[in-house]
This record gives sequence, C-alpha cells and structure tokens, in this order.
Amino acid sequence: MGSPQRPPLAHVFRGTFVHSRPDVPMEILHGRLLGVDDDGTIVFLEEADQQQQLAKKWGFKTSDIRELTHHEFFMPGLVDTHIHAPQYLFAGTRVDLPLLQWLTTYTFPTEARYKDSDFAEEVYTRVVRRTLKNGTTTACYFATIYTDTSLLLADIIDKFGQRAFVGKVCMDMNDAVPHYKETTADSVQEMERFVKELLERQYPRVLPIVTPRFGPSCTEDLLRALGDLAQTHDLHVQSHISETEEELKVVENMFPAYQNYTDLYDKNKLLTSKTVMAHACHLSEEELELFNLRGAAVAHCPSSNFSLHSGILNVKKVLKHNVKVGLGTDVAGGYSASMLDAIRKTVVASNALKINKVSEAGLTLKEAFRLATLGGSQALGLDDVIGNFEVGKEFDALLINTKASDSPFDLFSADTFEDCLQKFLYLGDDRNISEVYVAGKQVVPFSSSV
Repeated sequence: MGSPQRPPLAHVFRGTFVHSRPDVPMEILHGRLLGVDDDGTIVFLEEADQQQQLAKKWGFKTSDIRELTHHEFFMPGLVDTHIHAPQYLFAGTRVDLPLLQWLTTYTFPTEARYKDSDFAEEVYTRVVRRTLKNGTTTACYFATIYTDTSLLLADIIDKFGQRAFVGKVCMDMNDAVPHYKETTADSVQEMERFVKELLERQYPRVLPIVTPRFGPSCTEDLLRALGDLAQTHDLHVQSHISETEEELKVVENMFPAYQNYTDLYDKNKLLTSKTVMAHACHLSEEELELFNLRGAAVAHCPSSNFSLHSGILNVKKVLKHNVKVGLGTDVAGGYSASMLDAIRKTVVASNALKINKVSEAGLTLKEAFRLATLGGSQALGLDDVIGNFEVGKEFDALLINTKASDSPFDLFSADTFEDCLQKFLYLGDDRNISEVYVAGKQVVPFSSSV
C-alpha cells in the first residue's frame, strides 16, 4: 500500500533565510529550501541539495519553487510587544513633555474621542495597515476604555490578517481628565464583556489581553478584580511599570502598603508568566528577581524612553536575571510605528549606557534583531508558534529586497551579504519589505478585499 497522498504545499521557497535561535542572535542560512503547508506551518527547512528527496516526500515540482534573488532574503516577522493604537493619530508629534504631563495634555483627551466608531475605524485601519507594511506581523495593542471600539480594532486586525493581542484599557482614576475614566464596577464589567465577545468571535490569531493602564490610573479594587479575571480565564496581562521616577513616587504615595511597584501588580495576581510590562526602566534587582520568579516579561520601548525623557532600560541587566525581553514601538510616546526604529534605538540606548559606564558591553545589532523577533515571541508567550523558522512553527515572515527600485540605501559591488543585511537593519524601511506573511498567508501587498 502506498503512503496516503499529502496535501499540496502552499509555498516552497529557495534562497537565504535569516533568523535567531535562543543561543544564536542571528543565523544566516544560504541555499536553503523552506516549505509551508496549507495551514501556514513550516514543514521543512533544508539544504537545497535535498530538493529531490523533499520533492518526492512532499509532492512538489521544480516549477513550484519560488527562487529568491541574491538581493532577497526572508526574515521572521517583527513582534511589537507594546503599541497604543489610538495614539497613532498623533504619532510623530507632541513628544515635548514628560510622561505624566504628556498623558493629561495630549493622550487622555485624544483617547476620549474613540467613543465615536467612525473616527476609531479610520485611525485603527490606518495603524494596522501601517504596522503591517512596516513588517509588524504580531502586535500587542492597547486600545481605549471604550469596549465597542476596542472590539472594532480586533475586527480590523483580523480582517487584515495581523496576529495580535488587544486590550480594552481599564482605569478608574483620572483627576486631571475626569471625563476619561470609568467606575470600578463598570471597568470590570466592560473588561469581562470585552473578553467574552472577543473570544466568541473566534478570530484565529487575535486574542484579548487584560489591560490595567498603570498603577496611577487604577484603584486597588480594580487591580484585584482584573487579577482575578486574568486568573479565572487564564488570560494574558499587559501594563506599564517603572517608566519614570515621577511615576514611581506617585505609586509609592498611592499604595504605601506595598513594597514596590512590582509588588503592587504581583499581590493583585497581575504578574504572571503571561504578563508583559512596558518600560521597566527603574526596577530594582529585587523586582527583577520577582519578574524572573513569575516568568513575567518586559517590553523595552527605547524610542519613547528617550522622547519623554523617562530613563534608559539596561537590557543586559534584565537578561542577566533571565527575564524575557521584547521590543515595543510604544506609539505615540515613541514617534515611529516601525520596529526597525525600535531595533536601532535599542542599540543606541545600549551604547548610551556603555558611554556612561553603566554597563561594560553594549547590545549588538544581531542581539537587537533577536529581541525584535524571537525575543518578542518569547515575551508574548508565542515562541512555540512564531519567532523564527523552526519546523513546526507558523510562517510569519518578511521578504526583504535590499535592491528595491526605490530603496533608501545604496549597495556597492564590494558589499557582502552581511553588509546588505546590516544596511537594511540600519537604513531600510517599508520600501525594502516587498511581501509580508502571517501563518503562511501573504498579507502585504494588501488584497483588494481590505
């Protein structure tokens, strides 16, 4: 009896693949064949000289193989572990105030406009399109306090085929902008409704995430209730922590019974192996130990840390504590919605610490690349599904063309492949990202249906 007929493969690519492994920040694989099945799963990544055996096993013909040029390569999709979708409206402006004043002057009044679904639909459509064009295949979004337009964001993400967590923001304290807050009971009830309705929609790659805004915006009762909700439904959690020293003082005064900011989240069941906390610039060694113990992750957002003068996270120190770290754009405190900008700023932030003798060694470009791909997947608990080109993972990938007709950088005959790769990471942009795939499905260029 012959073996059962395998379903045809969705894609077979031959060329160069660049990715990370836990023990290797960047691995360049030339002359490889990669196969993706109809479910979007990577079924092989082998040397090209294995073509005959692979073709026999998987039933593809030479004419089925897509050949990459010498100037093209695939890399894993970028993972943005922290982005505020409603703030995309003013991305690239208004980064002239420190955090707490920035929130009350610009952010809260802007987010209050998202009760209007037509307004929300325009901005949310644009942020999803822009991030996908920029190569963000997975994003962890903050929405606003409004449940219905937060569900609309999830709907738009699903329609465009991005992978995401979406959080309806919860906040029951806001003296500075009192019309932009909820009662404690409403906040909990609406978060429950948001989770229930989003899960009922059964989007394949869009999930809810419990989202207390941050310590100063929440009462202890709200934090406790959200921790219970996350525990009951085994949900992911996102928030902000230790972004600025001023914020730390506010938290200390509001919650004197807790040892520190991390303790506040931990005692209220919000610091778990499914938690990602943005910034973490001013965490103590003791707090980092607790992060490690709970398996919680940090979203490093260097662009906004610089723009709002918040601080510089010592990523090397965080990693020494075996705490998971991903990168975030943190739009709009971070002015760019590109994860390439986050990679570059990560290197700059690390160099600044080295210059100021805070750390002995800086992060390399290769290490920043890993944080933006595999590191982000680890931070969001998705590293068994995405993050690199391991067989069995889903094919979330960017096809990079370093010689695109309108490329923002120049190549020279003496450039090696690694030179071209570095030029893309330092100087490239969406013009070099010719195709974007999520779970094997091409989502950029956009189809006519979206």
